[in-house]
Parts: sequence; structure tokens; C-alpha cells
Amino acid sequence: MWERIFLAAALALMITLILGPLMIPVLRVMKFGQTIREEGPKRHLAKAGTPTMGGIIFLVGIVVSALIMAEKPTSLEMVMVISAMLGYGLIGFIDDFIKVVLHRSLGLRAYQKLIGQIALALLLTWGANRYLGRGTDLVIPFTSIHLELGLFYYPFVSFIIVGITNAVNLTDGLDGLAAGTTLFSMLSYVSIATLAASQGGGVAILAYESDLAVFAAAAVGGCFGFLRFNKNPARVFMGDTGSLALGGALVGLAVLTKTELILLIIGGVYVVEAISVILQVFSYQTTGKRIFRMSPLHHHFELGGWNEWKVVMVFWLASLLCGVLGVIAYMAGMF
Repeated sequence: MWERIFLAAALALMITLILGPLMIPVLRVMKFGQTIREEGPKRHLAKAGTPTMGGIIFLVGIVVSALIMAEKPTSLEMVMVISAMLGYGLIGFIDDFIKVVLHRSLGLRAYQKLIGQIALALLLTWGANRYLGRGTDLVIPFTSIHLELGLFYYPFVSFIIVGITNAVNLTDGLDGLAAGTTLFSMLSYVSIATLAASQGGGVAILAYESDLAVFAAAAVGGCFGFLRFNKNPARVFMGDTGSLALGGALVGLAVLTKTELILLIIGGVYVVEAISVILQVFSYQTTGKRIFRMSPLHHHFELGGWNEWKVVMVFWLASLLCGVLGVIAYMAGMF
């Protein structure tokens, strides 16, 4: 199993590194350039026109690698997690296409995105229960306690799914930030999926559970390879195509490994980023005052004088620590 995991990461890395130099000029010629918020840090204005929708680059690497290295590429686990990633990625692609190609600055309307995201979340949770026997219970982090929710499981977990996918999207605001934080989150799921395959850890053991670890490893390789082109100064941005897809991959892994609540620990950086936006909007609408210089939180630190690379490194470290804590929370429930 470990051989397939390492090879999946290596192959996804190689494919991404090969596709990057081929795709970036194409995106530039097609004028798929990023627009920059004028109210943000002024140094970001220099990034205007940088090719976006680059998430396609690592998505190809992840999918191809995962399917090649999977024990059974057509296993329901692999089909569902890839479908979750590509489904949310498709919503992001449509949004990017409308903004970049059709030059409609708002992209998809908020309600249109939400309808698509909720529909995918309900399909994922229903499919995991109906076809893979994942059940409608939640495992409480750091314990082996299973909380049965019944039908309430579907709206509750769908709320988490939609929240996390959008939170990953919010995190994609600095060069290398989303790719790096997701890399560490995926490393956590390599560990969790491997434990689930070998010992169960409260998850129904199926014949191809290890394929989830292979998929997570491919995502690690894809994110690492994309950083070659996305680190500061970025040559390409992943766009909503990439960020929503990565969010979809994470929630797919969470549902299939029964770590829906542990995902909130592993993705602690995303949760904090999303909360900063919610608090900022609530404060401004109720008091007329802003809590942060700018939201999401990474922009607050930038406007406070931190350079972009420092913010990214601190958030990467926070993501690593959250990932380790999430794995500990999972392992604690195994004993």
C-alpha cells in the first residue's frame, strides 16, 4: 500500500510539473487573466493579468495519478471522492469562465453557487451512506463516541461541506497560500485513510479503503507541483476552479473516512479565514465598524505590515499544526 501511496504523490507531482509550462502560456494567450481588488494591498495590483484557472493543471495530475495507482480505479471510494473534487471544481470553472471570459465581474450569482454546492453535498452524503454504509452518525473528535443524527445528518454535514469548500476558496488570496495549506491537510488524510484501511478506526472497512490514501497522496503531489508556479511571485493562479475543487476533495475524504468533525480541526486555517469574513461583515453591518483591517484574515496581516511570504509561511505552519492535531484526534478515537 505504501508503495502505491508514494508513487501516486510522485506521479501527480511529475504530471503537474510537466503540464505547468505547457498550460500557463495557453492561459495567457487566451487572456484568462486575474482581476485584483483595488481595496486590497496596493502591491497586489501588480498581479493583475496573471493567468488564472490554473487549477486545471494539478487536477489533471491528481486524477490521472490516483486512477493509475489505485488498487481498483473504479471502486466506489475513488469514484465518489474524485466526483466530489471535480463537481465542486466544475462550479468553480463556470464561475471563473463567466468572470474571465465573459467579463462579468460577479461570476455566478451567490444563490446559483449555493444551489450547486448544496446539491453536491447532499449527493455525497447520501451516496456515502447508501452505497458505502458510512451511516448517519458523527464521530466526536478525540473520542470513540458516535453521535447518531438520523436524517439531520444530511443538512448538518452539508452545511460543513459547503462551509469548508467556500472557506478554501476564501483562503486562496495570496501566492501559494491555498496550495500550501491544502498540501498539509491532504498529508493528514494520507495518514487517516491509511489508518482507516489498516485498522478501521471506526470506519466501515471496505476492500478498497486504501484508495482514499492513494487519492490524498496524489493531491499532495499535485499541490506541491503547483507551488512551483504559484509561489510568490506567482506565474499562475488556481482560480475558483482549483480552490473549490480542493475543498471538494477535502470534504469527500472527510465524509468517506467519517471525519466530518475532525475536518474542522484539520482545516482550522480555513475555518478561521471564514469566521473572519463572517465577523467582519456582521460587525460592519451592525455597528458600521470593521474588526479587521481587511478580510479574509490573511489580508489583515498584510495591511498590518507583514510581507506576503511571511503571512503564507505562518499560515502554512498553522495548517501543519492543525493537520497533526487532526490526526491525533482521529487516533485517539481508535483506542
